[in-house]
Amino acid sequence: MPLSRNHRFPRSRASVRDARVFVRQVLTDWGHTDRLDDVTLCVSELATNALLHGAPPGREYCVSLTLDGSTIRLAVRDSGDRHPGIDPPEADLEACSGRGLRLAREVADDMGVTPDVVGKSVWVVFKTVSPSECAGEAAC
Repeated sequence: MPLSRNHRFPRSRASVRDARVFVRQVLTDWGHTDRLDDVTLCVSELATNALLHGAPPGREYCVSLTLDGSTIRLAVRDSGDRHPGIDPPEADLEACSGRGLRLAREVADDMGVTPDVVGKSVWVVFKTVSPSECAGEAAC
């Protein structure tokens, strides 16, 4: 049976750090830390996008984690009507932003956007190794 946890965060800059802490804690509790840095990077990028482009003022966004066998799914849902493309254009070399979705797509094993009745969920999937498969291996 899949494990699932979610948490709502306010539309504030500090919430991105809180989303990273939430993800790290949940994956540590589940004993799946082999992709911890990749998942943490992606939640930072997706939460920042939800904060800046998705969650209207006064609204929240939701971070969900699901562990199903050896697959971790991270989703960030917001109530905004802006739907990002999964193939964003290249950011201008001089730009200070515009690379988050491209970066998330590169480190994740799969990525997509699911429209909701209100808003959308941007999700990434990671293949992971179960703790029992790692027993005695230094790489895990």
